[in-house]
Amino acid sequence: MFNGVSKDLRFAFRQLAQSKGFTLTAVLTLALGIGANTAIFTLVDAVMLRSLPVADPQRLYRLGDDDNCCVIGGTQSHFSIYAYPLYVYLRDHTPEFEQMAAFQGGPSRVGIRRQGGAAAGRTSEPFTDQFVSGNYFSMFGLRPFAGRLLAPADDRPGAPPVAVMSYRAWEQHYGADPDVIGAAFVVDGAPVTIAGIAPPGFFGDTLGPNPPDFWLPLASEPYIRGRNSLLSRTDQHWLYIIGRIKPGVSTAALESRANVELRQWFLENHPYANDERRDIERQHITVAAAGGGVALMQQHYEHDLRLLLAITGLVLLIACANLANLQLARGTANAPQMSIRVALGAQRARLVRQTLTESLVLAVMGGAAGLLVATELARFLIGLAFHGANYVPIDSTPSLPVLGFAFLLSLVTGAVFGIAPAWSASRADPAAALRGAGRSAASRPTLPQRSLVVLQAAVSLVLLAGAGLMVETFGNLENQFFGFQPQGRMVAKVNAGFSSYAPEKIAAIYRDVERQLKEIPGVRNAGLSLYSPMSGNNWQSGVTLENQPGRQFSPVWDRVSPSFFDAIGARILQGRGFDERDTPDAPQVAVVNQAFAGEYFPNQNPLGKRFGLGGTAHRADYQIVGMVENVRFRSLRLSTPPMFFLPLLQMRQDEWADRGKARSNLIGDIELNVAGNTTDLAGRMQRAFAETDPNLTLLNLVTMDEEIENLLGHERLIARLGELFGVLALLLASVGLYGITAYSVAQRTGEIGIRTALGATRSRVIGMIVGGALRQIGVGLIIGIPATLAAGRVLADQLYGVKSYDPVVIGSAAAILIVAAAIAGFAPALRAGSIDPVAALRM
Repeated sequence: MFNGVSKDLRFAFRQLAQSKGFTLTAVLTLALGIGANTAIFTLVDAVMLRSLPVADPQRLYRLGDDDNCCVIGGTQSHFSIYAYPLYVYLRDHTPEFEQMAAFQGGPSRVGIRRQGGAAAGRTSEPFTDQFVSGNYFSMFGLRPFAGRLLAPADDRPGAPPVAVMSYRAWEQHYGADPDVIGAAFVVDGAPVTIAGIAPPGFFGDTLGPNPPDFWLPLASEPYIRGRNSLLSRTDQHWLYIIGRIKPGVSTAALESRANVELRQWFLENHPYANDERRDIERQHITVAAAGGGVALMQQHYEHDLRLLLAITGLVLLIACANLANLQLARGTANAPQMSIRVALGAQRARLVRQTLTESLVLAVMGGAAGLLVATELARFLIGLAFHGANYVPIDSTPSLPVLGFAFLLSLVTGAVFGIAPAWSASRADPAAALRGAGRSAASRPTLPQRSLVVLQAAVSLVLLAGAGLMVETFGNLENQFFGFQPQGRMVAKVNAGFSSYAPEKIAAIYRDVERQLKEIPGVRNAGLSLYSPMSGNNWQSGVTLENQPGRQFSPVWDRVSPSFFDAIGARILQGRGFDERDTPDAPQVAVVNQAFAGEYFPNQNPLGKRFGLGGTAHRADYQIVGMVENVRFRSLRLSTPPMFFLPLLQMRQDEWADRGKARSNLIGDIELNVAGNTTDLAGRMQRAFAETDPNLTLLNLVTMDEEIENLLGHERLIARLGELFGVLALLLASVGLYGITAYSVAQRTGEIGIRTALGATRSRVIGMIVGGALRQIGVGLIIGIPATLAAGRVLADQLYGVKSYDPVVIGSAAAILIVAAAIAGFAPALRAGSIDPVAALRM
């Protein structure tokens, strides 16, 4: 058996070496098809299948399964994020867990600098930090690379503030300096000591862009955040929970206990009225497996990855059809040889095995080349999906599961495109060798060959139309009216480590920053805000209207400086914006958007109306002095929600005492209206910040267009890949049609010569060949249009501003396919029209 396989392999390599053009074409075709599928599977493996690099991940379970980042007040119905006192209660009353750790949902980008020594600097650098419980690392079963990790003793009130640095930050930012351990660093304005370095490869509890560079104990959160601390608040939920369950624990029983504890805690800690008690009974916790950590990326990209696997699968199907056609053409050319071998006693099973072996060898060669394509394509996809991220902990190098997938896919592909040639080989007729097979004047492509071309055309139409729909969607989202002017606008992401500062000092810093920024050449105007449009941030709170004290609403809100609306190019439609009159001692004012006025004050003039944050006692705190057009802040698809704006510096003393409201006074973004040369703008801003206050850190500087692009990562990924794979499918289908048409011309040389000798004109011969090619494409379109409509319905929830059955998109895709088919058939047709009838008859 082994000897027979060895002979088949040697024969296959010899045959492929003799047909170098065919072999190269086949390997390149397979490399693209298998490489595309392997690249997508690389992401599937990294995002969906891989566990955290921790000990015994199958025993890790999370309380909750939703993405509720980052701070939520009150009840949630479906609990996934928790207040610190609630975490402590669950930890102490759930014996099913060996350990239960809590960690901040949504790590923060902050300014950090080294203190003392030659490496110290006045300017802080942007890093990502995360507050975690003292048992965080031990719960994951991790050991330090150097120094020590956090311990429960670090997570007690009054403990010396320490931090653990990630291996990546230590190696890339501090050159693996051993003196970092024990050194003092200023984190968000507060000094801490580095206790140790986390193990290499550990990126935290959540797979995602920009993982934590520093981990700090939860007990240090009040020390670092000052009056903005959330640690002791029972009404602010900001921590995720993962625990390691004991062997033999039933997750159903664990979930039941956790829900009893949740409701009991609410009843003990919040004095609710009877109707609100019914709301407590509806609160629920789902216990979910957490071997892969908090599955935020899995939830976000699961649909995309499935869709891309389906698309690349169709591309590979086209490649298989292409190669099957090439193999059938070679098989037809070798039919006399096959017939002679059968006549001499060769077993048909042996011929089938040799043909399949050749196909498998080709497939494995294509798969090996496809791994190179997959590595580069996966790297490209990561950059496309996480545009603007500093670091994503996904390795594009194929892992063992990916290598296994590529090998198995290669074998399946070889079998798929080798079936038709093998079947053809099995039908070799020994009598044909004696009759002189292959000398017919009118040998034409077989039904399987024509069917494969039709299949390619139908699948190509589906891919081209799908790509057109997604490209149209991307363009509609990108070019819509946002309520502001992105052109000539930039956004500086900043971290203001001012938690311990007095209100007067913060106000002075903001005024100084605005003044210095407006003095930079090229900066027309500068505004400060809690967060900017398209930043992905969102503050939402309950408000009460003065004229409806019995009802509470939940609009979105932001704090902005007087220059904010002008800086982003948003129009004030009624009344006024903010100005120097809106001081802490002046009457409190607000500007609302059109959606706020239309929903809460329909058919009324909103100017002069009053509302307030919180209950009935605050229903008249803010007077509306202006209405701005609807500015899109978060979603590019949904309608703009009701939103109001408060002056950045207008905050009474009693509001500074409210830790929730005090946090809203720390800016996160600076909006710039720029013109002309803005070279070294980031450097100028860093120098201005360093002169003003070292705890003000420039995290990033992007154009407003880039900010919008960052929100379009999902749509851009699908649109760009749809274009790429649609063009690839069109190219493969065109090559396939060209090949079968050229083969047809070669086989019909005698027939064409006779036609020409009998008076057929050159144009008629060309028309006959091109018409034959177009007829096959026409059949493919007849089959492909219903399939395209069905695929459009699958994509319907992904589309924006375009119908899934858009006739212009489908018609354009069909027209492109027809033009490509005409071009692919025209070259062989010209060759057919140039055939010399005398030479053809002599043959």
